[in-house]
Amino acid sequence: MKVSIITVVYNNAKTIKDAIESVLSQTYKDIEYIIVDGASRDGTVEIIESYGDRISKFITESDNGLYDAMNKGIKLASGDIVGILNSDDFYIDEFVIEKVVKVFKEKKVDSLFADLVYVKPDNLEKTVRYYDSSKFHPEKFAYGWMPAHPTFFVKRAIYEKYGLFKTDYIIAADYELLVRFLYRYRVSYHYLQEVITKMRTGGVSTNGIKSNWILNKEIVRACAENGLKTNMLKVISKYPKKILGLVRK
Repeated sequence: MKVSIITVVYNNAKTIKDAIESVLSQTYKDIEYIIVDGASRDGTVEIIESYGDRISKFITESDNGLYDAMNKGIKLASGDIVGILNSDDFYIDEFVIEKVVKVFKEKKVDSLFADLVYVKPDNLEKTVRYYDSSKFHPEKFAYGWMPAHPTFFVKRAIYEKYGLFKTDYIIAADYELLVRFLYRYRVSYHYLQEVITKMRTGGVSTNGIKSNWILNKEIVRACAENGLKTNMLKVISKYPKKILGLVRK
């Protein structure tokens, strides 16, 4: 099975190399690595180009935001399975994709997700929060819970059948896409019980009261658009449980 991994980036010369190296070091070799850059001006493009043809497909041009860039990458993908690795993130070791493919082959599912850990940007060995996806069920979308998206792999045919990211979402297009796939259309999935991705803290959806308000409003909207009843009180009820993720380090 061929795996397409997509990284989207804009002005992130500081960390893009870690993401690239974590993909290129994988033991599984049938990987198509696609990088979509938003016309960076900080040296990011030069770092990517230094890898030459080890990067399968690379485009650098202006876009309409993160999710538009992700959609570009998905449209370029030719793999049986598609995964998205953010430019601030990296796989925990070189065996991740090998394990992912094994699950797809053995479990005969259309998607997979696992656990991740948030780490300090200045100390990648220091876990700030453990994102446990083990208790996920599609009904939990109504309570603001989703599997860790940076660990999500899905067959390319599912994107072709049910659509890409909705670019009119500011923060929660990944949430909406997972609601659409896993709740509305009941795409089959398997939970891989281990950490496969490390994420640096400091992303758009993890900073500030305003960002969290926008995120929660978009979660309510995402559920409504996909036939799942919820409200703001249900969604914000997730926060006490999030504290457990801070405790589990």
